[in-house]
Amino acid sequence: MTHTKVDQVADQQVLAVDIGGNHIKIMKDGYDERKVKSGASLSAKHAVDAIKQLSEGISFDVLSIGYPGPVKNNRPSLEPVNLGSGWKDFDFAGAFGKPVKLVNDALMQAIGSYEGGRLLFLGLGTGLGSAMVIENVGQPLELAHLPYKKHGTFEDYVGRRGLERRGAKKWKASVFDVVARLQAALLPDYIVIGGGQVDELDELPDGCRRGDNRLAFVGAKRLWSDATIIL
Repeated sequence: MTHTKVDQVADQQVLAVDIGGNHIKIMKDGYDERKVKSGASLSAKHAVDAIKQLSEGISFDVLSIGYPGPVKNNRPSLEPVNLGSGWKDFDFAGAFGKPVKLVNDALMQAIGSYEGGRLLFLGLGTGLGSAMVIENVGQPLELAHLPYKKHGTFEDYVGRRGLERRGAKKWKASVFDVVARLQAALLPDYIVIGGGQVDELDELPDGCRRGDNRLAFVGAKRLWSDATIIL
């Protein structure tokens, strides 16, 4: 695989966008976070319209967009599982008329959380987001749909559906088990666990620390300003 450094433009005003199964959130220096509901009927075009409305009154030069699925050539390469249709190959730069860096949403948080070495990021949200940063090289992962127990997947057990279906105690046990399996397979130096469901954990597995959704904003800015990060 060939990795290239992201374009470095340190003085650009960056609008950070996080597209999730529950909300679209935008963030920029000097402004409070703004968000709107997303959901299973949200198309890419509707998302663009929502982002434009959310960002009214905010001046920015470029966008960093975290997308809940695989990305190739700066565009979604597959339709998202928890949103609507029309995402694959959608041209966000053309839709906004501004430069865009589109990355997997878990990778954007991973880059914002990165402190060197081998990081594994896991996002416990609507599904299971995952990414690694290994010696400054960002690598999105698609672990959510790997088979797990009883013909289910990791996402079925540790995502929101697993929490709602099985209850907090069983869900937590599954989180600890999945983390142990991934630690053994991927050998990270440390794991950051983020996402909306991390607040349901009163303790974390060994080798893990709690993430913060605001780190997605840090990652969004680093995509444009930090030449040490390689994608």
